[in-house]
Amino acid sequence: MIVSVIGLGYIGLPTAAVLASCNIKVIGVDTSQRAVQIINQGQVHIIEPELDDLVKTAVTTGYFHATNQPENADVFVIAVPTPFKDEYKPDTSYIESAVRSISAVLKKGNLIILESTSPVGTTEKITELLKEERPDLNFPEYGKHDVNTDVNIAYCPERVLPGHIVRELVENDRIIGGMTDDCARKAYEFYKIFVKGKCMTTDARTAELCKLVENSYRDVNIAFANELSLISDNLGVDVWNLINFANHHPRVNILQPGPGVGGHCIAVDPWFIVDSSPDEAKLIRTARLVNDSKPKYVLEQVKKAKKLCQKNEHNINIACLGIAFKSDIDDLRESPALKIAASISLTKLRNLYIVEPNISELPKNLKNTNAILTGLEDGISESDIIIVLVDHKEFMSIDKSLFENKIVIDTRGITN
Repeated sequence: MIVSVIGLGYIGLPTAAVLASCNIKVIGVDTSQRAVQIINQGQVHIIEPELDDLVKTAVTTGYFHATNQPENADVFVIAVPTPFKDEYKPDTSYIESAVRSISAVLKKGNLIILESTSPVGTTEKITELLKEERPDLNFPEYGKHDVNTDVNIAYCPERVLPGHIVRELVENDRIIGGMTDDCARKAYEFYKIFVKGKCMTTDARTAELCKLVENSYRDVNIAFANELSLISDNLGVDVWNLINFANHHPRVNILQPGPGVGGHCIAVDPWFIVDSSPDEAKLIRTARLVNDSKPKYVLEQVKKAKKLCQKNEHNINIACLGIAFKSDIDDLRESPALKIAASISLTKLRNLYIVEPNISELPKNLKNTNAILTGLEDGISESDIIIVLVDHKEFMSIDKSLFENKIVIDTRGITN
């Protein structure tokens, strides 16, 4: 069996490496020449525990190589981004480009699996696209049984947590939605090669919506915690103590608040549901608005803190502890911490110290500003205002005495 993984990012590369570790020949395809070159050297271009050793072994043993152009394979796994456009409209252009790129090398007996988080109906749309690209092949009709189908098509979303991706790709349960029952069965047989978790089959639409629902559920619960932080500040209550006490109720489990919600899933996926059912998704929309408003609230706190410094704004130094979207990773996608830091860099101040242990250079939107990438102790000692934005492990054991005589805005509760 030869498997082609289209898209070698935070999901595609670990998936390719895990498959290769099962002694399966894997071809990784990515439009980034830099990523391809790094991978073919047995190295990684993203930070994820265990991934570097896995990729090195896969490349060294010859089970995995990367390229810019699709090649012949038996199974094609598409794992490309699905961001949103203006007014939170889903952007499926990366999926469409990936599908077009593999169409020329498709042959009878192939299996195509879409893993990218997608609006409901996307699997059907790419099937229609393939019919246009390859009229010589017979593709499945949604929900219908056809023994003459040449190419099977299914949808199977990932459910992994950054920082634990390699382990969770193997251990987590999977929901597999086929264009037909036969498509789902073929995809099920593929995933059972490396997945130890339970694999469940259904139709493509249910699987697509399931992924969106899972992340919307989490977003709503985070919004409750973030709204509690606003209410607590208004009423003069310590939100961290409040949540700790409330969670002692046997049927209450409130999440921890933060500076907002980021990443490629939770901050994006709920909008796909809102776009498809705007009149019905009232709670989901409200939760998104609550979480999206949290960075603005943090910036208002920064404005108030600057007034307390008793010095000219141009002489104030500020440190942002963390700009990744969650702890202990280098992923900056949709990061509220990065948005906050970028906004601060545009205001009047002397220096903005960025303390982010998981990156080696500043992102584009912080270059050519007064932002300086620095270490933890230097960032704190040089600053008048400290903003805790991410609870990286390096920050959790920090000597609290370093915060003395500093104005601290703690969005993660590490100083509590």
